[in-house]
Amino acid sequence: MNWIFLILAGICEMAGVLLINKFNQTRSRQSLLQLIAGFGLSFGFLSLAMRTLPMGTAYAVWTGIGASGGAILGMIFYNEPRSFLRILCIGLVLGSAVGLKLIS
Repeated sequence: MNWIFLILAGICEMAGVLLINKFNQTRSRQSLLQLIAGFGLSFGFLSLAMRTLPMGTAYAVWTGIGASGGAILGMIFYNEPRSFLRILCIGLVLGSAVGLKLIS
């Protein structure tokens, strides 16, 4: 269950990153509340995962999911660059997160 909490934390982190962009575009109270909720859920799920997972592993996987997911969502929704090297680096980050799961 701890890994499920960690994956949910990473997904909420990705949503939080998208919501930062939405808030910067709209500056509405609703988008600010969504932003706070996204990151709040992310931290909450991370906290649950860290009850049994080592701190270093949990944090690395959480940031890996959030950073990679944020970059991928930026490519999909905001036409950010899709170069081979950028995608390769995202793959390396995700591969490292999987590696940490395998050895934990």
